[in-house]
Amino acid sequence: MTDLGVSSAAPAASVRRKIEEGTALVGIVGMGYVGLPLALTFAEKRFSVIGFDVDPAKIEALNSGRNYIKHLDERRLASAAASGLFRATSDFSDLSEPDALIICVPTPLTPQREPDMSFVINTATQIRSQLRPGQLVVLESTTYPGTTDELVRGILEESGLSCGEDFFLAFSPEREDPGNAFYATASIPKVVGGVDRAAGDLAQALYDRVISKTVRVSSCRTAEATKLVENIFRAVNIALVNELKIVFDAMGIDIWEVLDAAATKPFGFMRFNPGPGWGGHCIPLDPFYLSWKAREYGVTAKFIELAGEINMQMPRYVVEKLQAALNGRGKAVRGSRVLILGLAYKKDIDDPRESPAFEIIDRVVGLGATVAYHDPHIPKMPRMRSWPALAPMASVPLTPEILEVQDAVVIVTDHSSVDYGLVARHAPLIVDTRGVYRQALPNVVKA
Repeated sequence: MTDLGVSSAAPAASVRRKIEEGTALVGIVGMGYVGLPLALTFAEKRFSVIGFDVDPAKIEALNSGRNYIKHLDERRLASAAASGLFRATSDFSDLSEPDALIICVPTPLTPQREPDMSFVINTATQIRSQLRPGQLVVLESTTYPGTTDELVRGILEESGLSCGEDFFLAFSPEREDPGNAFYATASIPKVVGGVDRAAGDLAQALYDRVISKTVRVSSCRTAEATKLVENIFRAVNIALVNELKIVFDAMGIDIWEVLDAAATKPFGFMRFNPGPGWGGHCIPLDPFYLSWKAREYGVTAKFIELAGEINMQMPRYVVEKLQAALNGRGKAVRGSRVLILGLAYKKDIDDPRESPAFEIIDRVVGLGATVAYHDPHIPKMPRMRSWPALAPMASVPLTPEILEVQDAVVIVTDHSSVDYGLVARHAPLIVDTRGVYRQALPNVVKA
C-alpha cells in the first residue's frame, strides 16, 4: 500500500486522468530503432516526451534535431525538437518525472544463446530508484513469457511500492519493421497485456491515444508470447526455404524459379525467401528466448531449435559456395580479393544488427582473403557486440575499376539502389545469395 494516505485507486485514477486529458508526461528508455520512432509518435500526438539513453552522442544529436536512424524522416525529429514536446537526456534521476515509462532496451543473447537480460535489469533498477506512486511502467523489449510479472515486477517492488496499488506494470511488444513503406509505429496494431486488469486498462488507454488499434490480451505473459510466436513463425519458414535452397541446389533446381511458380497459387501458400542467414533485432534472437524458457517446464522446443540450427549454418554455406566457385576458376580463397555487397540485415535500410554479413566477412578473412564491402546505407562499419574482433572498414564505391579487380563479389543484401547490371558486366565472379539474377549468367553462382 502507498504510504501517502490515499486510497489504492487514487494512483490509477490520477494517471488515467492525465492520459485521457493528454497531459501525461511520457518517458521512453532507449532511443534506438524502437524507442525513437515511438517517442516521435507520442510527440506528434501532442504528448510531452522525455527520451532516456546512456549514449551521450545520441542525446546531443536528438536535442539538436539531428536524426541518426536513416529510414526515419528527419523532419519528424526536427519538428518534435522544435515543438518543445520532446527532449532527450542521459540523467536517469529524471525517471521520477514521467507518468508513463516505456522500456525499449535491447534483449540480446549470450554467447551460449541464452537470454541476456542485463539491459532490462539495469533499466528496471534505475526506475526502481526513482519510482513514485501513480506511474505506469510498460516493457516493450522482446523477451520470454514471465519477464514482466516475475523479473521486472520483483525489481520494482524492491522500492517498497506495491504493483497494482502504487504503480502499474504492463507489457506491449514492439512491432517495428525498419524500412517498411506501408506500416509505421502509429499504424501497426498494438498488443497490450497488464500484470493485472488495472495496469492493462491504463496501458491500453495510453496506446489508444497514439496507435490506430490496440489488441487487448489477458496478461503480460500472453502479450510476451504473442511477439515470440510472430517471429518464430518467420524464423521457421525462413529455415524451411533455406533448407529447400540447399536441397534443390544439389538437384540442380533453382529455388527462386520454384518460389516464383509456387507464389502464383492464390491460397494455401505464403512466400518466404531464402538468403545468406537471418538478421535483425528479432528473428535471430526471439525463438531462443522461448526455447530457453521451455526447458524450465521440462519441454524441448525441437522445431525452434532445428530452425535455429538451419538458419545459423547459412553463412557457412555461403562461404563454402564461394570457396567452390573460386576453386572452379583455379583460385584459392587465400590471397583473393572479395567484395561483400550489402552490410545491412535487409534491403534499403541502415540497420546492421545481427546481419549475416559480419559472419561471412569474418569467415572469409579467416580463410586469408582481402575483404572490402559496399553498402550505400552504411558508409562505415559499426562496432558490433557479436563481432568485436572485426577490423573496422569503410564502404568502397561501386565502380567498374573496383569490381574488375575483385576475384569475387558476394551479394549479401540486395539494396534497390545498387546497379546490378554494372556488377554483372564488371565482376569476374558473383555469388548471389538473394536471387538478384534470375537468368543464368556465366559469372553468377547462386548460393
